[in-house]
Amino acid sequence: MRKVVVTIFIFVCFILQCSVFTNLSFAGIIPNLMIILTSSFGFMRGEKEGLIIGFFSGFLSDIFFGEFLGFYALVLMYIGYINGKFSRIFYPEDIKLPIALIVISDLSYGILCYILLFLLRGRFNFPYYFTGVILPEALYTIVVTIFLYPVILKVNEKLEAREKRSAQKFV
Repeated sequence: MRKVVVTIFIFVCFILQCSVFTNLSFAGIIPNLMIILTSSFGFMRGEKEGLIIGFFSGFLSDIFFGEFLGFYALVLMYIGYINGKFSRIFYPEDIKLPIALIVISDLSYGILCYILLFLLRGRFNFPYYFTGVILPEALYTIVVTIFLYPVILKVNEKLEAREKRSAQKFV
C-alpha cells in the first residue's frame, strides 16, 4: 500500500509543480515540490526510502526537463539519502528540523545544478544566479513546505499505523 501511495504522491507533486505552480510563479520562480517530497520521506523513513523516492522523483524530472538522463535522479538520490541520515533525530511534532533540512536541500540542489550545468560551461555569474534563482526558489519552497509538509506527515502516520495493524495480525 505504501508503494502505491508514494507513487501517487510523486506524480501529484510533479503535476502540481509543472502545472499549478507554473501559473503561480513569482518572477519565473516556482517551488521545488520534488525536494519537499524527497526530503520529507527521507527524514521520516530513512536513507533507503529517501534514496528511492529521490531517484524516481529525479528520474521523472529528467524525462521531462533534463538535458542529461539521470542528472536530477542522481542529485535527488543523494539529497534523499542525506536527509535519511536525520531520521534518528526526527520528531513528528517538531517542524523546525524538516524546514531547515528542506531549505538546506533546496539550496544544495540549486548550487549543485549551477556548478554542474552552468559553471562548467563557462557561465561565471554566480551572485546573479544565487540571488535571482536559488534564494527565491528556496524562500518559495519554504512557504509551500509549511502547507505541504503537514499533509505528507499525516499520510505517513496513517501508513505507519496501518503497517503496524497489519503486522500485529501476523504475530
